[in-house]
Parts: sequence; C-alpha cells; structure tokens
Amino acid sequence: MLHIINAYLKPITSPDIPCGEMLIDGGKIVAIGETVNAPEGCEVIDAKGGLVCPGFIDAHTHIGLHEESVRWEGADYNEVSAPVTPEMRAIDAINPRDEAFRVALSGGVTTACTGPGSANVIGGTFTAIKLHGDNVDDMILREAVAMKIAMGENPKGCYGQQGKKTPVTRMAIAALLRGTLAKAKKYAADIALADAEGKARPFDFQMEAMLPVINREIPLKAHAHRADDILTVLRVCKEFDVDVTLDHVTEGHLIVDKLVEAGKPVLVGPSFGSKSKFELKEKSFETPGILANAGLDVCIITDAPVIPLNYLPLCAGLAIREGMAEDAAWRAITINPAKVAGIDERVGSLEKGKDADFAIWSGDPLRDIQARAKMVFVNGENVL
Repeated sequence: MLHIINAYLKPITSPDIPCGEMLIDGGKIVAIGETVNAPEGCEVIDAKGGLVCPGFIDAHTHIGLHEESVRWEGADYNEVSAPVTPEMRAIDAINPRDEAFRVALSGGVTTACTGPGSANVIGGTFTAIKLHGDNVDDMILREAVAMKIAMGENPKGCYGQQGKKTPVTRMAIAALLRGTLAKAKKYAADIALADAEGKARPFDFQMEAMLPVINREIPLKAHAHRADDILTVLRVCKEFDVDVTLDHVTEGHLIVDKLVEAGKPVLVGPSFGSKSKFELKEKSFETPGILANAGLDVCIITDAPVIPLNYLPLCAGLAIREGMAEDAAWRAITINPAKVAGIDERVGSLEKGKDADFAIWSGDPLRDIQARAKMVFVNGENVL
C-alpha cells in the first residue's frame, strides 16, 4: 500500500486540494482527500508540496506504430496497398519497446489512443493503451475505440498522385466512405435476416470490422483539417446515422456554429510546428480555446510522433496562453480524452476506484516550462 502525503492534488473532476493525501492499493486509488485513513506499514511518499495530477492522455497518436529513429522498418501505421482497409488493427503493429514510450512517460503521459495514419480513406481501428509494459496485450485499456477515416490532402496525395488510382478527388474520398458504409449497412441487414430465417450468416472480413461502427458501438475517427472536409464528414455521418469524433479540426474556429450544432468531440492538434501543407494554413493555438469557450468538449492532441508525446502538457500551456481557460486545458489532456475513448471509468482523473495513474511534478507543467515529472505512476507502480 502506498501513501502520498503533502501533495497539491488536482483531481480534475473535483476542486483542487492544496494540501492533501492519496492512498494506493492494488494499483487503484482507494482514498483521496485532505487526510486519509492510512494503515500502519504503508510506503510513504512525501510530495513536499508538489503538484499531483492524473496521468495525461492523448486521444490521437501513432505511438508504437510509427517508431522513433527508424525508416520504413518501423513505419507500420499506413497500409497503402489499398485506400479502404477497415480490417487493420492497431494492436498488431504496436512495438511497446519503442523509445517513444519512455519519452512519453517522462512528460507525465500515461495513456494514449494509437492507430493507423491518414493515408487511407478508411484505415482501421484505434486502440487505447497504457504506456508502460513490454507486451501490448497487457497494456490495452480498450482494444477498439474508433475506426480511423481520413479526408482531404492525405488520401489524395497517397493515391491520386500515383496517377489515376482512386481517390484522386475529395468527391472520390466521400464516395469511398459512403460506399463502404452502405455496404456495411446492407451486411448488417443480411446478418439480421439470416438469423431470423435460421440460415447461415454471411461473412466478409472487412464488413465485420465495420459492424461496430454501424451499430454505434465505436465512432468513426475523422482526420479532417479543412472546414469543408469537416462538414463533409458530418454530412456523411448524419446520412448513415453513425457516430464520429472530429480530429485535427485545424479550421474549426471558422465554423464554430456548425460544430456546436453537431455537438461532436473535437480533438485539436497538432498545433505546434510549421504549416507543412496547405490544409494547415489556419493552424493556431487559439483554436482549442475558441471551441472550448463555445461549449464543445475539446481534447488537445499531439498526433505523435508529429509532436513528441512528452510535449502534450506544453501544448496545453500554449493553448492557455492563446486564450483557453486553464480548467478547460487541464480537462483537454485528462478526462475529456478519457471520455472520448470510453475509458473514463478507469483513467482521466484522481478518484476513488480509478487506476493509480498519476504524476508528481516539481511545478505546474501547464504554466512552468521548467517543471519536471519527478515520479510517474502507472497502475500504482513508479515507472520513471
């Protein structure tokens, strides 16, 4: 049993506790408050006034699939043999021994959603994992959290620039997405009919992967930067009655009213770095604050390795500097991504019964660039 004392506790979902304690047992938080009833014999860690917060969460990365310090040998995030590959699963390409995991933990990031890149119109399933471990099967929080789709320049560039291979245009991207959703709808209906008639059900590997989307068990995870691409995604999802998260939303601040009307989670980023392509011409750290101020559930993302994961709190800090409320920025890298991934019963805040994933900081990592994570815990184990 572990007893944290003299901590500035930031639970996220309840008010800060300027001088508090937390009790850990069996990898779970069993008590938190100004004081806790700790039994004798506990291991005591004196936070000495340091800030203790939940482990940070990034809802959109490619960690483990796009490895550090290698070329094609560790690039397993885009299956560019075809533009529609829903049967791909992130878990089959994650290398937990990639250096990026250690780097992420050094920045207090303990959980990430990771999966296919944006080369394909439909790329495969994202998964939510803890960032400590040597076997991905033991690190999974939720195996399938979303089905990746991509709009705009990336699919056009990957396939259209090869010549006359589809998709060449945005029209073709939308058509491929619609066609796959329509096929999946029919597949689900055919299964229901076969079950009702007592016949053998049909089997299609790709359509099996799409059933959780059609059944609204998982959302589409839509790579969309430009305003028109974002609106196309919303149009198609409404047409087929499927759920969606809007990822990147670089031009989201240009269509705030439409996003509020849609009411879908917005995952903003990566906002740090150069404007490397036309779709990023409106990129700004003002966007997360504008969308949060409008009442939307905002997550801040790194798209790691585009931005290394240890800089997730820096990105939140820069959003605060550009107008985002501090509370909204904290939620954008903790409880909001946990909710988006459907893992908020276990992570995203310091609460009794949740996993003991937290960090002890020398200062406020969203306010002080000099702040360091002195200790980082995953399932109650110090992993730093």
